[in-house]
Amino acid sequence: MFEREVEDFLEKLRTRREFLKVSGKGVAGITVTASVLNLLGCSNSDVGSATAVVTPKGILISDQSRCVGCQRCEMVCTLTNDGKVHPLISRVKVSRNFNYGTELTSDYRNKDGYFGNFLMTPETCQQCEEPKCAEVCPKEAITLDEKLGAWTVDESACIGCGACTEACPWNMPTIDPEDKKSTKCILCGACADNCITGALKIMPWEEVAAAFKRKGYRFS
Repeated sequence: MFEREVEDFLEKLRTRREFLKVSGKGVAGITVTASVLNLLGCSNSDVGSATAVVTPKGILISDQSRCVGCQRCEMVCTLTNDGKVHPLISRVKVSRNFNYGTELTSDYRNKDGYFGNFLMTPETCQQCEEPKCAEVCPKEAITLDEKLGAWTVDESACIGCGACTEACPWNMPTIDPEDKKSTKCILCGACADNCITGALKIMPWEEVAAAFKRKGYRFS
């Protein structure tokens, strides 16, 4: 199972991107399994609580077991991108998951969040291959920035209608109540760079390649 999962992951990467080049549509939607996380250096205890998103810059790893819900990532995100501390419009979401995780259930005491198992859940944009937010935008304000490798919002075109928020399966784009513009992750990495517990980190493709090669896998 381990070998098959790793080889499947690598094959999808080989066929959908040139590894060390930015290609915004080339890597989205590829699942990072527990086996792949383990190979990339996550311990067995980390793997059970970690999720990962494949981005053009590398693999963004989010580890619940390390997140303490301090919301530093939200503050740094908005300071970096908006010049103000405003967790509501942060591109990385923690505060909304603080109490009950990403979903409130009748079994909440055994689920994520402060009122459950104390595991916090950092979320960020999935950088979808064919993003719903961009599809529904009436002004075509959300487009792929090849340089950043991310789907970004053109504030001069955005009218703050909120269609992108409604269309996103994870409700990640957020309308700034002050300037009525949509906010969305641009993969700047400020959240991961300033996470004091290591709950968020971006593993660049160079490091991913090295990790695979150490284990004897052909990366490219």
